[in-house]
Amino acid sequence: MNGHRLSGPRMNCPRMNCIVEGIFMLKRHAVFFACLLPVAALAQSSHDQARFVGGEPASSRQRLILTDVPRASGKTVRLFDGRSLNDWRAWLGYTDPAVTYSGEPGSKPVGIPGNESGDFAVRQVDGGPAIWIKGQTWGSLVHDADLSNYHLRLEYKWGAKSWAPRDRQPPNNGLLYHTHGTPGEVFGTWQPSLEFEIMKGSTGMAVAVGSKVRARTTVTSDPTLVAPHLRFRVGGRPIDIVNGTPTWNVEAANDAEHPIGAWNTLDLYVLGNRAVHVVNGTPVAALTDIATIAPDGTRRPLMHGHIQLQSEGAETWFRTITVEPIRSLPKIVVAKQTEE
Repeated sequence: MNGHRLSGPRMNCPRMNCIVEGIFMLKRHAVFFACLLPVAALAQSSHDQARFVGGEPASSRQRLILTDVPRASGKTVRLFDGRSLNDWRAWLGYTDPAVTYSGEPGSKPVGIPGNESGDFAVRQVDGGPAIWIKGQTWGSLVHDADLSNYHLRLEYKWGAKSWAPRDRQPPNNGLLYHTHGTPGEVFGTWQPSLEFEIMKGSTGMAVAVGSKVRARTTVTSDPTLVAPHLRFRVGGRPIDIVNGTPTWNVEAANDAEHPIGAWNTLDLYVLGNRAVHVVNGTPVAALTDIATIAPDGTRRPLMHGHIQLQSEGAETWFRTITVEPIRSLPKIVVAKQTEE
């Protein structure tokens, strides 16, 4: 792999089967309380599991504020030049996305598209250039830059179209970071990574993409959510996010997304194996001890990787994608309790 270093974040620029982990693996690798789930707990309903993991639901929602925002320690770099998809590489999953999670899709993923312009393109919208993602065939755009210790900012908004099998569900996309491994390693469609979820009502949710990816956070149970009914909470129960288990995702602390049709700003702060998710200026999640599970079963810190912009059933626009180096993370402060 040939690469070069740009001033700012670590950027080496060359031109991802979620497997359900068994109880043995959970006990072996998870240190935090939530992952030490006994068989009896796993036999419970998803709501009972959530209470076992996250405790009783919090009586009120936290209002979170971002403080001590770091200044850039180097120059800002544009990952989208406004003209082309140079430095981005496309990968597409199955022609019928409905088979993606089946375990036996019966076909091969599309892979690198022969002509990506029908799925990913640079187009004009609202008076300027943006990356257009059709969303009909699931997949992603992966940027060539290998990033560490950075603040990434982008803007996105939803398009008008959504596609089966998600056409009757909230529009869905994602900003995936610390991406590593091989294209299509996860469900034939994505690469292993952590996900800053982009989904109507859940933007900022944290998801482990791949069976060997881990991240720790703190949560409370929330019965108003779909399974696994866990929401990020400062000072909450500590858990390990593990794909294929009752802790496979953690909902954002609050829904800070603007209405459909408006542009939203996402800020992702990453320092080593820690990250903070911010939506329209509101912090909604924080992760620590981001890691991968090595073949010998040891937990190894995941300190860097690429970013992916997902294609997952909804037309989406992205613009103004920049990254700058940082030497510290912002802090998340609980301002006051408010009744839901």
